[in-house]
Amino acid sequence: MKKFIQLFALILLLTSCQNGRESTLVSGNPVSLSYAENLTLTDAGDYIQAVLRNPWDTTAILQTYLLVPKESPLPGNLPNGVVIRTPLERTLVYSAVHCGMLYELGKVDAIAGVCDKQYIKLPSIQEGIINGTVADCGDNMNPNIEAIIQLNPEAVLLSPYQNSGDYGKLGKLGIPIMQCADYMETSALGRAEWVRFYGLLYGCSEQADALFDEVEKQYNALKEKASQAEKSPKVLSDTRYGQLWYVPGCNSTVGRIYKDAKATNPFDYLQQSGSAALAPEQVLDKAHDADVWVLKFNQTEDKTLEELAKDADINTQFKAFKEGNVWGCNTGISNFYEEAPYHPHLLLEDLIRIFHPGVLDDGEMHYYHKLK
Repeated sequence: MKKFIQLFALILLLTSCQNGRESTLVSGNPVSLSYAENLTLTDAGDYIQAVLRNPWDTTAILQTYLLVPKESPLPGNLPNGVVIRTPLERTLVYSAVHCGMLYELGKVDAIAGVCDKQYIKLPSIQEGIINGTVADCGDNMNPNIEAIIQLNPEAVLLSPYQNSGDYGKLGKLGIPIMQCADYMETSALGRAEWVRFYGLLYGCSEQADALFDEVEKQYNALKEKASQAEKSPKVLSDTRYGQLWYVPGCNSTVGRIYKDAKATNPFDYLQQSGSAALAPEQVLDKAHDADVWVLKFNQTEDKTLEELAKDADINTQFKAFKEGNVWGCNTGISNFYEEAPYHPHLLLEDLIRIFHPGVLDDGEMHYYHKLK
């Protein structure tokens, strides 16, 4: 029923304009997706059409891609969309998230260049940057256009943001830009399911499907165990960033994974996917009595409660801080960003151990530890 409703909605959506052109939903066999709401795949025989719904305006289309095998001639009468000749073998990848995913799919050799190299921990990428086999294309917010021109990748993988426009000089190079809006999905499994799309792009569908099938099985088993917990503790997320505090909306992947771990998100009233920027005082008002606080940070050494208090006076006013029930994930040490988006069961397992001690058998934490 869910997919029928989505298909009906897309038929309505596809009368809208995409980059000044009308987009058409092709006939063919739908590629089964059970959780992803912003992605629709259709096998049209000679090619696969991938329609990306705009997560910030669900009545519009973010982009349409037409995946055509390299060994096949370009079909005639293709509908509107960005043509991608598959499998991709030489790409520029902006984020550690997608570098980690390609590494696991056995396609790390298809990463010809990266942005924000300091956040990518994969030894093969760091070694490639040193020996010149992987191009350093600078900061993702201000990429080195000259380096990208010299690299001449088949496609650029990046995470779009609201009103990101045509990507300035990058958008004028004529290189296909893959807008990886997976992080704006409305569930952790929905985001993880995008691996099926990347499997089609890189010619490793069997590996991608097998990866997701195993993740889905383990995630749902953990979710069932969490549902048996007696309480639903109130949880506070992350910390102030500058003058703002980003909190998970009701329909965000983080908000949904809290629900699946049987916890209460005090910001469920925000009906949106992704995160919402609030003033710290608003966060304190809604979450001052949170039972547990989970946060991420990037440091050479683990953060302490004393350090958290020095970061901002407001931090000491939360119940979870006063009771010492604060858990941190040091992304500078752990592989959180490389693993968790496509292995959400590992994150869910951590959260269940934090929220409901004793529900799971003894085991090691993957990302989080209690702040000293």
